[in-house]
Amino acid sequence: MFTIHLHLVWITKYRKRALTGEVAVRVRDIIRELCRRDEVEILRGHVSSNHVHLFVSVPPDVTLSRLVQRLKGKTSYTLLREFAHLRKAFWGRHLWARGYFCCSSGNVTDEVIKAYLESQRHEQDDGFRIEGEGPPPVEPPLS
Repeated sequence: MFTIHLHLVWITKYRKRALTGEVAVRVRDIIRELCRRDEVEILRGHVSSNHVHLFVSVPPDVTLSRLVQRLKGKTSYTLLREFAHLRKAFWGRHLWARGYFCCSSGNVTDEVIKAYLESQRHEQDDGFRIEGEGPPPVEPPLS
């Protein structure tokens, strides 16, 4: 594990709620494979209906912009090819909105980010969850 920990978030174009069911599972699988190839460790993750959260540990030789470009590009290409209903909803071959959010965990502790993602109680599979499946969300305590 590397000490470069990043919180990444990107959204679907027009915030369309397209990441559900088989599509959400496929997004998670593609992201896992791409991260494995680049030796990026997924510490926590969450696929919501209209965005993806990742908390990752990145090797020093991986460029953040290239990593996100690969994640967004490969997932978009694959999903639009495999799911016809997405091609109709996202004409112009753009599944993701422009840009992404990233912050290092130096500004916020690793525990705070993990707790936030953990509070998104959904189907758990190695700490990478899908919204809408599994038990209802548990509200985090107010502090």
